[in-house]
Amino acid sequence: MSERIVGKLSPTRMQALIAGHVGASCPGLKVGPGPGLDAAILEMSGGRVMAVAEDPIFPAPGLPLEIMGWFTVHIGASDVAVTGVRPQFISYTLLLPTASPVAEAETIVAAISETARDLGISIVGGHTGWYDAVAVPLVGGVTVWGFAGPGEWISPGGARPGDALLMTKGPAIEATALLGILYRARLQGQMPPALLERACARNRQITVVPDAMSAFAAGGVHAMHDATEGGVLGGLWEMAAASGLAVQADLDQVPVPDDVAALAGALDFDPWQAISEGTLLAAVSPESVPVVLATWQAEGIPGWEIGRFLPGPARVTVTRHGRAADQPEPKEDPFWRLFFAGLG
Repeated sequence: MSERIVGKLSPTRMQALIAGHVGASCPGLKVGPGPGLDAAILEMSGGRVMAVAEDPIFPAPGLPLEIMGWFTVHIGASDVAVTGVRPQFISYTLLLPTASPVAEAETIVAAISETARDLGISIVGGHTGWYDAVAVPLVGGVTVWGFAGPGEWISPGGARPGDALLMTKGPAIEATALLGILYRARLQGQMPPALLERACARNRQITVVPDAMSAFAAGGVHAMHDATEGGVLGGLWEMAAASGLAVQADLDQVPVPDDVAALAGALDFDPWQAISEGTLLAAVSPESVPVVLATWQAEGIPGWEIGRFLPGPARVTVTRHGRAADQPEPKEDPFWRLFFAGLG
């Protein structure tokens, strides 16, 4: 029986997949494709750089199309923001089923435009079409890019030995929001109503644009990464792989929010392994930790110091419930099993 794959491959398998398959060489490529590398960095004339990233955007049943438009911008922009470069431009491909009315496209397009305007991002191109091969409205790809001067950017692989590991918001932000909406009817008998509503409302936390841009402006940040597929544990592995360093993280330092814990318990998944778009992981010089945490606090963004980066080789050691253990490379994100089961 052939292997069934859902979501991203592990860092090791992804590296093997793309090895030797990156097209023509590019002398100006400062950061190219690889595990944990959210955006490419291209050197321009005069030492200026362009940061560019691309993502697909899938709809979630029960989620308004306006929110899908909001996700399109914030998820794409987040991958550029973690480089410290301000997202400036977007192009996207909107694909719709042939039975989808033009009004649905109008709703998504308007939401993307409004969200981009709020972030100061210009929409400069893309593609929109209706096709029989498409079952639901989706964004086949959103490309976001921006420019910065020499030294005004960082790489997700830029962590240094001795850096502190900081985290925002907590685990399973995206999984909690989307699964809460998808399973709302079932969960009404398993979670207190207030917690369920709080879980569903986390859909507006699925962004690290404010987290990343405010941290970079505060100074002393050497690397940032959005904990997407594989959640916080997957994000730690991707940062370790990208930097070639060891990561020690004490997850007991972070209180799992009540709504996240309740939903994860009801649906039986580990919140630390579930997709958490909206959770920023950052490698920060120890002397800069207080100012970065204070900056997040002023922005209303919860943040914690949870560990350290140490000399390599790349590995992840995690403390949970008072016990430290080496963390294996991430496997399939439990979110996908629940997501596709909920569609049935």
